[in-house]
Amino acid sequence: MTDHDQIEAVARAAVLAGGAELRARYRDGDAEAEYGAHDVKAAADVAAESRMLPVVREAFPDHAVFAEEAGEFPGDGPYRWIVDPLDGTNDFAAGLPTFASSVAVLREGSPLVAALHQPATGETYVARSGEGVRYGGDRVTAADARAAAGPGSDVAGATVAVIVGRDVPRDPALAAEVDAIRGALDDRVKRVLDSWAPTVHSGLLARGRLQGLVQFHPDEEEQAVTELLATEAGAAVRREGDLYVAAADEATLDELWAALDEADR
Repeated sequence: MTDHDQIEAVARAAVLAGGAELRARYRDGDAEAEYGAHDVKAAADVAAESRMLPVVREAFPDHAVFAEEAGEFPGDGPYRWIVDPLDGTNDFAAGLPTFASSVAVLREGSPLVAALHQPATGETYVARSGEGVRYGGDRVTAADARAAAGPGSDVAGATVAVIVGRDVPRDPALAAEVDAIRGALDDRVKRVLDSWAPTVHSGLLARGRLQGLVQFHPDEEEQAVTELLATEAGAAVRREGDLYVAAADEATLDELWAALDEADR
């Protein structure tokens, strides 16, 4: 087993450990949380992270780790782990099944491995640089799944997720830009999803269930997972500053980007 094989195995084990905690709490109807105007801090976040961190730290005590709840753990060498115990806290607290535990591992600042587990549905994704994306153990791609149904899979029938960082709604100027982005997409596609669980929707893009994804000032916890899933699934991607767009193919990307260019932002 190579070092990268071990890193991938530990990342998968960590999200499964966090997911087991979340699954038990979700089934028990756990809604213990601090509710704010823009975010929710759930007890489940801390509990899931307490299950995930030991998996990572015991396997790689010298690696740097950033955990959403516990903060930074310094380390030596090129690797840095990013642990998000509960992506989709608002959904979890509302009783919606769209939430996940996720881990990203960076090597010298570039995403190497990403893993996410959706405990409510039992779905697991693992992506590795140069090795593609596996969903439940099977290789998947971002190729539009609607293509199997024949004609009619154009952008007008597409579903696109919009992901924004937690600080965007607090900034009037950035919030206005996001409104313009949503409006521009609404004019071109069938449906725009406001994602409260970015890694869940990134997984759907990676297996061709969503046709596009737009990130705007994303949080670090989700960014590396989202972008590695998109790249390794063969999505067409483009970035301009803090705006990142991934799509099922180049033609879809061109149309989405053209819509955003026309947005008043």
